[in-house]
Amino acid sequence: MRTFRGDEVTLEAARIEALGARLRGGLLAPGAPGYDEARSLWNGMIDRRPGVIARCVGTADVLEALRFAREHDLLVSVKAGGHNIAGQAICEGGLVIDVSAMRGVWVDPERRIARAQAGCLLGDIDRETQLHGLASVMGFVSTTGAAGVTLGGGFGYLTRRFGWTSDNLRSVEVVTADGVLRRASEGENPDLFWGLRGGGGNLGIVTGLEHALHEVGPEVVGGAIAWRGEEAPAVLDFFRGLAAQAPEDLCCVAGLRLAPPAPWLPQAVHGRPIVLVVVCHSGPVERAERELAALKAFGSPVGDVVGRRPYLQQQALLDATQPKGRRYYWKSEFLAGLEPEALVPLIEHAAEIRSPHSAILLFQLGGALARLPEDHSAMGNRDARWVLNVAAAWERPEDDGANVAWARGCWEAMRRFSSGGVYVNFLSEDEQEDRTRQAYGANHARLARIKARWDPDNFFRHNKNVAPQA
Repeated sequence: MRTFRGDEVTLEAARIEALGARLRGGLLAPGAPGYDEARSLWNGMIDRRPGVIARCVGTADVLEALRFAREHDLLVSVKAGGHNIAGQAICEGGLVIDVSAMRGVWVDPERRIARAQAGCLLGDIDRETQLHGLASVMGFVSTTGAAGVTLGGGFGYLTRRFGWTSDNLRSVEVVTADGVLRRASEGENPDLFWGLRGGGGNLGIVTGLEHALHEVGPEVVGGAIAWRGEEAPAVLDFFRGLAAQAPEDLCCVAGLRLAPPAPWLPQAVHGRPIVLVVVCHSGPVERAERELAALKAFGSPVGDVVGRRPYLQQQALLDATQPKGRRYYWKSEFLAGLEPEALVPLIEHAAEIRSPHSAILLFQLGGALARLPEDHSAMGNRDARWVLNVAAAWERPEDDGANVAWARGCWEAMRRFSSGGVYVNFLSEDEQEDRTRQAYGANHARLARIKARWDPDNFFRHNKNVAPQA
């Protein structure tokens, strides 16, 4: 097996079997039934073969697996939702600590708190919290892992009202590199808590998270509207104005892609260029309908499914665009604004899309997240007003080169509009230390010092790594 320093070590089979006997979830070695499924990830580009996979069904299993890894200096990765674009949940030749079976959620409606285990998907939390008319701040795809979203900062339809996902984190249960289970919050281990709110998996293995909840739903006004691709200049110009005037309970997303064979789009446009706007207005539904009336009346839409819908349905609206096993490659930037000249290269590169599954996406930010200081948490990037995501997606390995080149080309054309930052959860596998530094900006040095305290030998390095610095 591979150590975290990069060399190889041979472990006696009896030692590995003894670890398996101590784990309630058991172990999976290469060739065992379930091994290939356990090592598979959402991004089909990632194909790594770990030396062994520890299936954890509770925090005690996590502690056992980590102590074994520390005893033998093994390379470790942590798999929760397994949805990250870089695929760092699975390491080559090392020990995967798989917490994906840990999916319990407990809601305290009086305190407006949800406690979720580390394997929860966004949909798991949404379903339980919506029983009480409450919601946490989560992302845009319900099959994404909640822990990964949160630890990387996190944003979604509610971010403009309530800040980054990590801003709504109240406490974390985490196993640190010394093999000790700790609680981190504003009052306990506050430096560790600061770093966990955006610092990803650099500081330990999170086993549970406590999220603040807000009154949202059960009904919102949301959905998508699409126009033919030739209307993109006019639609995006209108979209800029809509977003500039949007209240904080309205989130707007624009997309350029080829029309999928979705039932809400006429067959005549399937496979043809479209421009679409996805919205979620979480305010009072009567006001939401008034404030979205101009959007619904604009131009000549080819499809319109914006209307009253359950918040749970809105949260799953984009799930079908992100199936597990497809090949994905993303390039991303935070944008300080959306100038008219920035729309030109987007439209040009949309005309060159190489796959029916690819898209260029603009996610609106601003609002609540900008009211906190830049150093409130490791996340930072509070000056960002947009997230640009050039999302290439395709089916066949032989098409890798063309699709990766398209994504990089569009990104290069847009870099001059960047705020200087990038969302760490959107960094692809091949993006190196300089891009991680851009993700944390002025907070990088402080995060590196916290890393030096809690993980001085950089044991947790199979991530978008921040090296410890005294």
